[in-house]
Amino acid sequence: MASANDTRQAPKDAADQNFDYMFKLLIIGNSSVGKTSFLFRYADDSFTSAFVSTVGIDFKVKTVYRNEKRVKLQIWDTAGQERYRTITTAYYRGAMGFLLMYDISNQESFSAVQDWATQIKTYSWDNAQVILVGNKCDLEDDRVIPTEDGKRLADELGFEFFEASAKDNINVKQVFERLVDIICEKMNESLDASPGMASNNHKNTALNETPPAQSSSCSC
Repeated sequence: MASANDTRQAPKDAADQNFDYMFKLLIIGNSSVGKTSFLFRYADDSFTSAFVSTVGIDFKVKTVYRNEKRVKLQIWDTAGQERYRTITTAYYRGAMGFLLMYDISNQESFSAVQDWATQIKTYSWDNAQVILVGNKCDLEDDRVIPTEDGKRLADELGFEFFEASAKDNINVKQVFERLVDIICEKMNESLDASPGMASNNHKNTALNETPPAQSSSCSC
């Protein structure tokens, strides 16, 4: 039996306008760490080994249920190449959550995590939630980043940490569920601090330039 905190996909996600909350999420990290594959595995439950570099930015929409609330996730897949950085950072503002991804078999992608974290701090609002994801954990024989190093870096940055695999569908759903949980928790904390704000409209706050946690609550 599914727990109350499980997420389940609602039909006709993209066209569905009947939702209680909207969360804008970004997947960021170096090129070729598997951001697009991760998104496709979550949104469409599909995977292809063919690598095509994302040009600029793309997104998918998925609606999930949280304790009888419908949460519409607008998930942006960003290009990792430096030449697109000014494009993608423009989308940081208004994002409520980030998956910061590296490849466990690629030292350069792990070394870049600190720079990506700085980008988040510089261009997003202060209360954006972040999960550090060590992707491609199916490549255990090619691993160069020990799990402990990923956990240690996440702790230093104040992020939660998962290792995952889009190819083998390991922890993909769990990562997104946890990110939604963290956002909801922070929104509830904001509501507790400012209960008079509970009557505001929630649906489009995630896309406003004003930090959404200041005007939203999530009862999930």
